[in-house]
Order: sequence, then C-alpha cells, then structure tokens
Amino acid sequence: MIAAATSASPGEALAAKAHALGFDAIGVASAREPWPAGARLEEFLREGRHGDMDWMAQDRRAHPQALWPEAKSAVLVGQSYAPNDDALALLEAKQHGLVSAYAARRDYHDVVKGKLKQLAQWLARETGEDVKVFVDTAPLMEKPLAERAGLGWQGKHTNLVSREHGSWLFLGAILTAAEIEPDEPHEDHCGSCRACLDICPTGAFPAPYQLDARRCLAYLTIEHKGQIPREFREALGNRVFGCDDCLAVCPWNKFAAEAHETRMSLREDLRLAPIAELAALDDAQFRGRFAGTPVKRTGRDRFVRNVLCAIGNSGNAALAPAAEALLEDNSPLVRGMAVWALRRLLDEPVFARLKSAKAAHEREPSVREEWDA
Repeated sequence: MIAAATSASPGEALAAKAHALGFDAIGVASAREPWPAGARLEEFLREGRHGDMDWMAQDRRAHPQALWPEAKSAVLVGQSYAPNDDALALLEAKQHGLVSAYAARRDYHDVVKGKLKQLAQWLARETGEDVKVFVDTAPLMEKPLAERAGLGWQGKHTNLVSREHGSWLFLGAILTAAEIEPDEPHEDHCGSCRACLDICPTGAFPAPYQLDARRCLAYLTIEHKGQIPREFREALGNRVFGCDDCLAVCPWNKFAAEAHETRMSLREDLRLAPIAELAALDDAQFRGRFAGTPVKRTGRDRFVRNVLCAIGNSGNAALAPAAEALLEDNSPLVRGMAVWALRRLLDEPVFARLKSAKAAHEREPSVREEWDA
C-alpha cells in the first residue's frame, strides 16, 4: 500500500513512478472537499462566454464527485511542452502560418493518456481501489484540481502556471477511490503582473482570472464552427491554429527548465509553414499532414479558413492567387474568407472586376455578404 511505503505526501513511491514514466510534476488533491470552481463555471456559462462549446455545460463538471461519486482523491500530473522557440517572434513571419506550440507535435491526449494509464494501473494494484483516467476528454476541471494538488496556480489568463515550468504544462488526472494524503494547494504568485492580460490582441479577458472564449483567438481558430467575426480577423495575424501570446509572455516561463528528457518534440514543419502551401491542402492532404496532431480534429475547412485569414493579413499581393483558387471551394467558410483575403490584397478596381465575374454565381448568403461587405 502507498501509505505504508512512505510517510511523504503524496508518497515517494507514487512520485517516483510518475517521474519514471516521464511526467515533470505530480501532486494529490482531495476529490471530496467543496470548491468554488463549480460556481465560477456556472457564472462563465451564464454569461455565454463558452461560445460554441456546449459540452462545457454538463452538470458533471461542477465537482469531481459529480462525475464519479466514489472518488476520494485526485492524482494530478503535468508534462512540460515548453517550446524551444519564441512564439511571439514568430508572429512576424507573416508569410508563414503559426501553429500553437501544443498542437505542432504528437497529440498530447495520446502521449499523456498512455503514460497516465500505466500510472493508474500501478496505483490500482498498490491500493486495491478503483481508478479512472482523464486527459481533457471528460467533464473534469483539471486546472482547479492541479492548483489544489500543488502543481501550480490558475493565473490571470486562467491557465495553470508553475514556478518550475511556467505556463507550459499538459495536465492529466487520475480519480481514485483510495484515500491518499493530499498536498498543500499552491498559492497564487501572479502579484500585480498584467502581462498576459495586456498582450491579448482581442481583449478576451474581461477581468483578471476571467476569460470570454468568444473573443479568444485560440477558441475562434479551433472550436468556433462559423466564420471568424470581422472584428477579430486582423488581430489573428498569421496564427492559423491557436494563440500562445498570453502563455508565451508569462514571466514565470524563465524558470522553466531549458531541457526535459521527457519533452515532446516540436515538429518544425508544422509549427511554421508557408501559408500558400497550407491554403492548397485538400481534405486528404490536410489529414495526411496533420495526422496524429490536435490540428486534425478541427478539420480541413476550418483550418483553411484560418489560413486565408492569415493570407489576408500578410500584406503580400503575390498571395492573392492562392486565395482566388479557393473561391470555388465546397466550403462556404473557405469561400467567404477567400473573398475577405482578396479584398485586403487587391486594388479596388481589380477586386471589383473579380466580384463582377464571381459574385453573381454565389448562392450561400454568408459568402454573398462577404462580397457585398
């Protein structure tokens, strides 16, 4: 049994096993105590700040025991994905599409969950109690649990911040029916810093520790099913999947270790690629290029929508043919953003001639609206 193995909390054997599997952080929290996270979620939903993410409204998210009543303890693990590059500097590469650091690599769901299952199996054998494993695929709020388990604290950008790993931690959780001594919750060390709030290009933080996903570029480029609202398109810049700004600017990142033996490799061919090349991807090519990464789940149409927005922001008229080639695309999302990109890149007389030749054949109202904007 873990309790007999050591007097340390959460147990030297548990910590040793987690680190041996490649995790960079581990802690234990009670799964039974009341917490304010449920009330914060209710307010978030009441304000409609979840946008299209209807899955967030599940009642089971309110508390770990609402998900599994037998849960007594939660084991939280973290794995660093700190990038080796400067995410903010890459925003200047306007002819290339920038993919968020978490997504330009093998899907973290697969990597973390595989190792977490091994840890859970070990824990079940050691304690004789049932376990359940979660990696961002079930209605469990991992970030508040990770704060309670001492891995870090939820910063003003609402993401977890670690003194050792900055804002770059993938999280996983094991709920167990075993009673394990919890760690001390982590204190908030944001202080008066506002770096993450001030850098947000769309003002997605109504207040510190609050996020309105409907204004967040990560949400708009990944989760949002419709067209990107016009008021946010210019702010998108060359981001074609996600946004790392509020994470990358966090001053605690300087304490993140320079190298981790367990760090998941960043795929440079996905992190930053020519936007003309990305715009030309059909569905099969998209699936092949992004196989095994989080990007694939968003789908080709939404991704190319994002790429066309980046083309419109490039200021490079030489990219206009890449956008014009998509005016006949099957997806209204793609056609509509192609129109917007061309309006940005072409001189007014040239765009007017293109509109005269193409707009009359368009039957989708949302795309006609782009032509007439």
